Amino acid sequence: MAAGAVVHTFTGSLADVDRGVYEDLALRVARHPSETEAYMVTRVLAYCLEHEQGIAFSEGLSSTEEPAVVVRDRTGRLTAWIEVGAPDAARLHHGSKLAERTVVYTHRDPVKVMAPWAGKRIHEASAIVLHSFDAGFIDGAVAALERRNAVTVSVTERQLYLELNGVTLSSAVHDCSLA
Repeated sequence: MAAGAVVHTFTGSLADVDRGVYEDLALRVARHPSETEAYMVTRVLAYCLEHEQGIAFSEGLSSTEEPAVVVRDRTGRLTAWIEVGAPDAARLHHGSKLAERTVVYTHRDPVKVMAPWAGKRIHEASAIVLHSFDAGFIDGAVAALERRNAVTVSVTERQLYLELNGVTLSSAVHDCSLA
């Protein structure tokens, strides 16, 4: 954990009907001093929406060698490279070469996030998907954020329902292919 990091806990449940994933959540998330709350909330949502065996938060902003969230198989081999925010094309290229699957979750305007990638070399770019949320959704979650958080995440038909500390929010999960 980075010096000066603020630790947030998230306890509750995940029900992703689309993928058949039902889990109890007990997450400790260290927010680096330079990390915005919007980035951290997006990182937690990416973790939930990609949840599978072997998923973990990486060292985050303090590590330039890994994305925000990783999935490894039982042998330790990287199977999913999950970026958050607005990574540059070189990072996506690198991650796509290392992992079977690369995705990006952003709390920003997806058109503006994808614009700098145009014309850049990105390994298997057509297989990379950028996920985003409705305008105001992440801001609403940030407004409800505390150090200790009760959370329920439900997904059905690519509609995300989030209850965070008694505040209920919903958003479609928008998918944009780099192809």
